[in-house]
Amino acid sequence: MGKLLALFCLTVLVAWAANLKLYLKDGSYHIAREYKVEGDRVSFYSVERGEWEEIPLDLVDLRRTETEFKQQQAAIEVEAKILTEEDQAERQQREEVARVPREPGVYLVEGKELKLIKQAESKAVTDKGRNVLKVLMPIPVVAGKVTVELDGEHSSNVVAGTQPEFYFRLANNERFAIFKMGAKKGSRVVQTWNVMPVSNEIVEDNQVVPILNRQLDDDLYKIWPSEPLKSGEYAVVEYTTGQRNIQVWDFAYRPAGKP
Repeated sequence: MGKLLALFCLTVLVAWAANLKLYLKDGSYHIAREYKVEGDRVSFYSVERGEWEEIPLDLVDLRRTETEFKQQQAAIEVEAKILTEEDQAERQQREEVARVPREPGVYLVEGKELKLIKQAESKAVTDKGRNVLKVLMPIPVVAGKVTVELDGEHSSNVVAGTQPEFYFRLANNERFAIFKMGAKKGSRVVQTWNVMPVSNEIVEDNQVVPILNRQLDDDLYKIWPSEPLKSGEYAVVEYTTGQRNIQVWDFAYRPAGKP
């Protein structure tokens, strides 16, 4: 809607700019379609009266007339350039959105290709055992400390760059982030839940990686770390603060030459 309005305004501006003000030295002016100097006379086509007229040259302020007309044309060119650039940017964004699958999930950018990062099976671990976390049916928790973990010490999804880019199509309207995971024998710790007695309120403890993001569609974002990553295990996550519905897509950054 805003773009259509801008195009309409530009059309009106161009139409108006087809006319010009032929200034007289007393400060008044005629609205003219065009004009030409012929000896000691100035002929101009009067927009108001729809016919050609003549006026003595010594009554016309040509410098002011020409200066304002040039400024007017320059303003139109600038506006047209802005609209063209906006149109190109919108077209590129539509093409970018179209290349990302409609299914919710995380897609790693590898050059011109996209690699689907499979959602990991996360588990809630207490001193009494391990339970698989499910978004629709979160497990009950009791007061104490719970760690959200992934099996295995290393991710099979290895990124080559220190600032990898991901497309993230959200399943729900929730928070998203990149966490650096902690190391644990046989597993990786995504997040720790400190469950409060009585209220069962959950306070999360995690290592958040500063990120930048660009929204491309209602449910689609492009995200990347704002600073180079250090060697380690990471996870793109979708979650709601204080709830038990975290979803995890794991990856690792390992400098070249290191296993």
